[in-house]
Amino acid sequence: MTFIDDLGLIEGLLLLAGVLLTYVAVVGWFRMLKGDTKGLHEVLKGSAIPLGGVGITASLLGVWAEMVWPYAPYAYLGGYNILFTDVILLFGLVLVAFAISAYLNLKLQYVGLFALVAGAITLFYGWTGYGLNYTKEPLNMLLLYAGFGAAGIMAFPATVLVDHFMGSVETSPMYWTSEAPNVISRRLGVAVRGVQGLSPQLKAKAGSSDEIRYHLPRVVSLVLLVFPVFMALASIAAYFFLGSTIPGHLVPGKTP
Repeated sequence: MTFIDDLGLIEGLLLLAGVLLTYVAVVGWFRMLKGDTKGLHEVLKGSAIPLGGVGITASLLGVWAEMVWPYAPYAYLGGYNILFTDVILLFGLVLVAFAISAYLNLKLQYVGLFALVAGAITLFYGWTGYGLNYTKEPLNMLLLYAGFGAAGIMAFPATVLVDHFMGSVETSPMYWTSEAPNVISRRLGVAVRGVQGLSPQLKAKAGSSDEIRYHLPRVVSLVLLVFPVFMALASIAAYFFLGSTIPGHLVPGKTP
């Protein structure tokens, strides 16, 4: 079986997926700030094809590398099938699961739970590889794994909140407040009556001059934004890791 060192491609896929996920998370957060469930669904569905493509590629590459890399011609590459391809395979499967769920408008929290477990495994691999000084760039590798691992862990609470938002934004009192005077907001329509049925406080104010307004709780925004922050840091680490890998692979006369 022919050995091909595709570490650069693996890092490139991580970088590409990291940038895509960061963008989707930030744009989705802006849609949630506006209470736009339809817009959020369009963002998630639109991301399914590019993220699914990266996920399928990463999964196939991970399976192939798991079988090929144990036969690497260099002794120091012998364990790379564990350190790198285990993680890229898990990452690819998470992306494929997310793409399917986003496209079909399914609950995302189950993908988030998958990502949480994969993220914890990634953190363990990264710390172990760093402790063993296993690569030529151990610090970059640690930052890469720490970023993706932390983002995977934070994906679970973030997806739980997204599911709650998509299913109950019009009726849950956590998204509505009455702070401004004057007339009741016209934008709520039927949603106001749904909220009144759940919240005695809002029901009591329904006949007053208070305006019931939409708001995204700060704690929700904080949890949602932690995910893209870690993902952006992971993307930066992937970029620098890729920058240190490619030149070494392209040295003239070096055996691949």
